[in-house]
Amino acid sequence: MLVVEAVRLAAARLAEGSDTARLDAEVLMAHALGVTRSELLLRHMRDPAPHGYASLVERRAAHEPIAYIIGCQEFFGLPFAVTPEVLIPRSDSEVLVETALARLPGARRVLDCGIGSGALLLAVLAHLPEATGCGVDRAPGALAVAARNAAALGLQQRARMIEADWRESGWSDSLGGPFDLILANPPYVEDHASLSPSVRDFEPATALFAGPEGLDDYRVLIPQLPGLLAPGGLAMVEIGYGQAEAVAAIGAVTGLDSALYHDLGGRTRVIVFSALSR
Repeated sequence: MLVVEAVRLAAARLAEGSDTARLDAEVLMAHALGVTRSELLLRHMRDPAPHGYASLVERRAAHEPIAYIIGCQEFFGLPFAVTPEVLIPRSDSEVLVETALARLPGARRVLDCGIGSGALLLAVLAHLPEATGCGVDRAPGALAVAARNAAALGLQQRARMIEADWRESGWSDSLGGPFDLILANPPYVEDHASLSPSVRDFEPATALFAGPEGLDDYRVLIPQLPGLLAPGGLAMVEIGYGQAEAVAAIGAVTGLDSALYHDLGGRTRVIVFSALSR
């Protein structure tokens, strides 16, 4: 069977469960051939279909995310290795990086709370050549993925990875703060939220769920931010839909002022915390 026919059949197979069936089929085929999607479409559509392609298609038909199947995801123009140990970086989170670079272009010390794949911290460091960063996560597997990505991007000398859990006393003692910029994309999904199978069944639950309102981690982490911020520093926290008022209120009780930033869909996506103005 030729590639063109295999892709057509795969797209038909995936159409029941994916809104991007044709794209999925092409990305998986490019991965199976070891070429880019552009190269696939320009040069390889009349080649014989590779062995193993059908198994990739079946994994996707079972709702496994494309990023886990091919092992990578682009974020802020950079390639990131991903495994089921980490959440898949999403384009909505790019507003956090954009906001950080716009608000603090001179940041020198950066902390990422819940580093996962390293996407937030490493994207910021890639655009702030004088900065160094520290990423913490409670999952050793996530830290390994982040370290791998730091090395692949040539940032391993400027990014430290530390196993720590902000729910535990003394977790920040070894971080070496204070920090000019703090990034955080903590768990914020309600425990009983309805999620697509590709998220619910494959992405790490410990990085998704945060109590009945999705606020448990904010309630623990945000009160600790003032002790981690340098004078004039900013903390930027990603939030879920409808959580802006509640999360800003947690910051206000803590003594933090807040500013809201929106994603491309117009949803409030990031809260920037700073010392409360007088």
